[in-house]
Amino acid sequence: MKKLLLTGFEPFLSFPVNPTMQLVEKLDGTVIGDYKICGKILSVNFNASGEELLNYIEKETPDAVLSLGLAGGRYKMTPERVALNVKDGEPDNEGHQPMDETIELEGPPAYFSTLPIRKMVNRLSDAGLPAALSNSAGTYLCNNVMYAGLHWAAHHRPDMPSGFLHIPASFELAMQHGKIPGWSLDELLKGVTICIQTLSDEN
Repeated sequence: MKKLLLTGFEPFLSFPVNPTMQLVEKLDGTVIGDYKICGKILSVNFNASGEELLNYIEKETPDAVLSLGLAGGRYKMTPERVALNVKDGEPDNEGHQPMDETIELEGPPAYFSTLPIRKMVNRLSDAGLPAALSNSAGTYLCNNVMYAGLHWAAHHRPDMPSGFLHIPASFELAMQHGKIPGWSLDELLKGVTICIQTLSDEN
């Protein structure tokens, strides 16, 4: 059976709960399509998160990588099309706030996702879940991790699909935050499962 590395993040900034952590913990060890899920949580740390992802890739030798990130304020599931070679944004959980920093000095300006992102959006929509393609993963930790995974794959495993999915807040987080929309955790779980099943069907 194939293996899929599924990653999420710890809570960060003004979000005391991160549903990506909850989803990864729920799916760890389960089977979706042809993939057994290996779930791991990454730190919200510009200097560590990329290396953490690569360490998990090298240790677990997955056949595909899907990283999840919280997009507090979005009401749709949004597979990301592009990762940029730049670190910028709000401070991470260690208080580090890079500005216009390069992720990989010798890396290209950007990488495109190698996941079947259009088919993921179509299947999410067919299932009644709001979804759309996003053309930028931003410049915060989500982009940092997406770029790191694609850069590694380009040099070591070009046959390994890799990419990123942003999800809305959960109801629990939306209630605590007070100013963002939310989905039920069951809906978020359904959406992530659909995306993994779509990837399985493609590979």
